[in-house]
Amino acid sequence: MTETPWWSPSRHADRRPVLLARNRAQAAIRGFLAEADFIEVDPPALVTSPGNEAHLHAFATDLIGNDGASRRMYLHTSPEFAMKKLLAAGERRIFSFAHVWRNRERGVRHSPEFTLLEWYRAAEDYTVLMDDVAEMARRACLAAGSAVLRFGDHHCDPFAPVERLSVAEAFARHAGIDLLATLGPGPQADAPALAAQAAAVGVRTAPDDTWSDIFSRLLSERVEPQLGLGRLTMLDRYPAVEAALARACTDDPREAERFEAYACGVELANGFGELTDAAEQRRRFEAEMNEKARIYGERYPIDEDFLAALAVMAESCGIALGFDRLVMLATAAPRLEDVLWAPVD
Repeated sequence: MTETPWWSPSRHADRRPVLLARNRAQAAIRGFLAEADFIEVDPPALVTSPGNEAHLHAFATDLIGNDGASRRMYLHTSPEFAMKKLLAAGERRIFSFAHVWRNRERGVRHSPEFTLLEWYRAAEDYTVLMDDVAEMARRACLAAGSAVLRFGDHHCDPFAPVERLSVAEAFARHAGIDLLATLGPGPQADAPALAAQAAAVGVRTAPDDTWSDIFSRLLSERVEPQLGLGRLTMLDRYPAVEAALARACTDDPREAERFEAYACGVELANGFGELTDAAEQRRRFEAEMNEKARIYGERYPIDEDFLAALAVMAESCGIALGFDRLVMLATAAPRLEDVLWAPVD
């Protein structure tokens, strides 16, 4: 049976209360950021590099100049590079509600085009971003007239004390895995050791799996479904090998200043203590693109202008929050497309 199109008047009438709640949530979050002296910026969507993470897939296009010559460009997967250039220019607290595009992503919690709320704080510790996320979740709930976030059978009270635990703690608690025992300093990771632990707890692996493959499977199958149940969870101190844009933790180089916020088993936000070492960032980008070439047979260019900007960018923290997902949970909508004014056809 063909589904009634989203623009059908009868279906739109059913969707409209949720869409108005979306607008109220966006206004409430803008109000919070204005109270905290943030400036809203408007980064370009057309970029020379869409990001250099192995498993991010961009939409490509050609920019044709006045002389008829074409140049490969991309729709951004995040406004990160442009916003960090603004930090380098001297801005201190900035945010953007940016439409972003990611290929190979569509489902109950994904859309190929969606709204990413991204914000940065110069000269502040990344843990303050956890407080930001919790406050935004509260304001989104109030805007939607809800006391809790909901997804399926799960609920999360954003007014309850926030749970904060490291990735290593979460893997030990929910998967029975000693993650740090499989990690060396910097990029060193022992895939066979992690595979052996995964097999011992009944999680399948393949002979050609990398450490990151096994990590991702354990995270998605055993850990993520247990996060953000009843209260928000801040999953902190990601392995350094899974944090290409984050600083290493000063007390343990195997871990990095990266966290993800979860509610109802759903990832809402991804935050960092930002890496500002251009040489190290280049090394990480090149490693990610080598992995992308190995798996997918393609690579994206490195934004040299971005690496140059890192040299003058202040120590900062930054975060990206899936705004549509937050609205989906605040309104108890069953799927992401239900909270988009006009879903991708």
